[in-house]
Amino acid sequence: MYILISISRQCLELWRNDVCVNSYAVSTALNGPGEEKNTGCTPRGDHLVRAKVGAGMPLNTVYIARRATGEVFSSALARQYPDRDWILTRILWLSGCEIGRNRLGSVDTMQRYIYIHGTPDTEPMGQPLSHGCIRMRNNDITQLFEQVDVGTRVIIEE
Repeated sequence: MYILISISRQCLELWRNDVCVNSYAVSTALNGPGEEKNTGCTPRGDHLVRAKVGAGMPLNTVYIARRATGEVFSSALARQYPDRDWILTRILWLSGCEIGRNRLGSVDTMQRYIYIHGTPDTEPMGQPLSHGCIRMRNNDITQLFEQVDVGTRVIIEE
């Protein structure tokens, strides 16, 4: 099983035994593809799911630094914190597998805190708007989260 993310198509596919079993619209980086730290770009290449965060938590649980804040996203909370980059529901934290491309040094995906995560349902999918992460609908990330394990391969292509 592996995950294939297409930046150009703004699509995440879950593959099992060479068959695409699920496909989801996503939102990757507004700044486009790229591996360097502090660029706000989505890293390309081979990755793996390093950690899964949020099992069993309610839909729209709010996370900061991979920890639940005790908040549940709502329009009132969005008005209270209009500048927050919302990380909701579940997190799949990615780690690069290619030394010099997306692992170690100034290109380390894990140290850049690149996730596949939920986002407010008011945010559009299918267009690049994130700060580097791969955003998904909350119901979609919940479904994907249940189907993958730590160590699952993730390929991000342009």
